[in-house]
Amino acid sequence: MQAIEKMQNMKGCGNDNGNLDEPDMLFEVSRNEQILLAFSAVSNGRKILHCGPAPSESLTCVHGLRFLSLAWVIMVHTYLQVFSIAENKMLRTLTERNFMFQTVSNATFSVDTFFFISGLLVTYLYYKTTNKKTTRSSRISNTEIFIRLTPAYMVVLLMAEVSSRWLRNNSVFEPENNNHISCADYWWRNMLYINSLYPRNEMCMLWSWYMSNDTQFYVLAVILLLVSARHFKGAVIGLVAFLIGSWVVTIFVAVHYNFRARIEEPFGLFDQLYDKPWSRLGPYLFGMFAGWFLFVTKCKVKMSFLTVVLGWSMSLFSLAYLVYGLHVVHLDLAGSALYASVGHSAWGAALAWIVIACCTGHGGCVNSALSCRLLQPLSRLTYCAYLVHPIIMTMTNFQMDGPLHLHNLITMILYFGNAVASFLLSFFISLTFEAPVVNLLKIMLSPPQVKKTSMEKNSSELQDS
Repeated sequence: MQAIEKMQNMKGCGNDNGNLDEPDMLFEVSRNEQILLAFSAVSNGRKILHCGPAPSESLTCVHGLRFLSLAWVIMVHTYLQVFSIAENKMLRTLTERNFMFQTVSNATFSVDTFFFISGLLVTYLYYKTTNKKTTRSSRISNTEIFIRLTPAYMVVLLMAEVSSRWLRNNSVFEPENNNHISCADYWWRNMLYINSLYPRNEMCMLWSWYMSNDTQFYVLAVILLLVSARHFKGAVIGLVAFLIGSWVVTIFVAVHYNFRARIEEPFGLFDQLYDKPWSRLGPYLFGMFAGWFLFVTKCKVKMSFLTVVLGWSMSLFSLAYLVYGLHVVHLDLAGSALYASVGHSAWGAALAWIVIACCTGHGGCVNSALSCRLLQPLSRLTYCAYLVHPIIMTMTNFQMDGPLHLHNLITMILYFGNAVASFLLSFFISLTFEAPVVNLLKIMLSPPQVKKTSMEKNSSELQDS
């Protein structure tokens, strides 16, 4: 109770501008008091909702990329669920022929953005930490990133299993997934983050393939970063080798299974290509390169006007072609194999330019939009929102007593409702399970001593990384 009394005696945690910066007063906190405060809903809520000015050399544009990517994912999943319960299914064929609908059909690249951001932050934070602190501190930071994923993940997994079992007995629709069986039998694969290596009909929480791949990439990134500390050229050679190897394996698999990239089949060869790490590694590695580049240059790069124009033109053209190109170009086997292998890496390369340009003062209005402070809380909630949004959509749609009439306006209304509900629920999941675990991890791995600290010190650092 002493820690709580000390909190109540504080003058406040905001400055005159209303920003949640570090408080004016400092107080001594013992180890036991720190453990108690780790579960404080008030303190954790402030950390999540903090939207004050970012520290220097912060990659603030990442907040916008995170939020927009998740909004894209939720929109795609909303359309897919509406398609599954619609009565006028023939309208789906006409809808898929629409040029703008390629935003939904080729939304596979939205997840590549998450991979890119992960590689970017892991590398950038690693070099910043090792440059200022000890090697042990960098290991602590990496451990935090790894362990913080699991508690919220397992809670949502339990929600998926229970909700699927309930819908099987109470819904007039037949859910496409079998989470009530796969989660009970194969939950351990999710906990080990290897579920993406198994067929989709054995996968608990089908959308969790992203966490599996991201964690596998993280292990690879840590190895490369540790090697780079003593043998930088060897680490670079290893990174390039893994990149080229991922292309070769993806091309081989695509040719072997006669893959054709078609807008009518956005999830073609799901078990062989779509969710497999060898086809998704490229964006992560390009993120690592961008993180290293920004650290080395300290986010200060001079570019000519022509370089900036060419960079933005090539980047935006690449992104647009990858998403909308299949509407006007019909690829043969060789083209489809190249699209499946190099396409994801090209997305990562285009994002690398956007982030580098934004962080070095060449982003203009794009950087202003992506770095908006109001996006910071939403960015911190993207992980939990990604986990929980399919459950919200399924519980909402599958409780209807009959099919839904397919219409774009109705679908968009459902989409906005799904997005709002997902972020609201993700706030409580993060507040209850994610934030306390991260706080406890820092306490347990820090030196056991009484020290002076501020209640909101580094309030957004953990959530942002």
